[in-house]
Amino acid sequence: MKLALLSDIHANVQAFDACLAHARALGAEQYALLGDLVGYGADPAAVVERAQDLAEGGALLIKGNHDAMAVLPPADVNTVGESTAAWTHAQLDASQRQFLDRLPLTLQQRTILLVHASVDDPGLWRYVYDQRAATASLDAAATLPEVRYVFGGHVHMQTLYYRGAGAGLMKFMPTPGVAVPVPRHRHWLATIGSVGQPRDGNPQAMYALFDTDKSQLAFQRVSYDHQAAATAIRQAGLPAFFADRLELGR
Repeated sequence: MKLALLSDIHANVQAFDACLAHARALGAEQYALLGDLVGYGADPAAVVERAQDLAEGGALLIKGNHDAMAVLPPADVNTVGESTAAWTHAQLDASQRQFLDRLPLTLQQRTILLVHASVDDPGLWRYVYDQRAATASLDAAATLPEVRYVFGGHVHMQTLYYRGAGAGLMKFMPTPGVAVPVPRHRHWLATIGSVGQPRDGNPQAMYALFDTDKSQLAFQRVSYDHQAAATAIRQAGLPAFFADRLELGR
């Protein structure tokens, strides 16, 4: 089975549609959305509607920190990430907010564990940005003996970690479109990047495709109309900074 892994869509419907079309063209049979459907972008209702349709078709979904903030916006705005929460909340109808609210923080499918941030207390939204954080997340997943793969987002970067012969983790920076063997006898953790807010200097959207039969993981980059997504942010009256980010991929 080919499982498409998409995270951090951030209300960017142009990028979301492009990644879904790309995954379908590569034969994706199942979809997993790893949180942050909303936040930053101009089209939260459209993105959540597509996510609801995918869920009805059997897709796997978990909650991200921006999804939680859209349900219950903070009373005081202290971070850039919090600045669009109230606006996003107002764009969603009651059923869409309820849909986000009911999403789980983690979800296990046999050898696969999905989480937005770190398995180590997922509701604290810790960033898995290096080997130390990845080790903490994988160690927490070890309480589930069947799990061999932890897939997450949150950091908006594409990175693969695996436990080698020693106790420490090895870090691997993947090449887009090149399938990486991820055999089941090892333990793996991947941050699959961001569909709607890439931050590595490349405006192309990110997602990953996991072939469970071949035990291969391919990180993907997808071109989309990021100028249209940036224009939509400006027209919505949201901070121009978020539009600039899409154009620069930062």
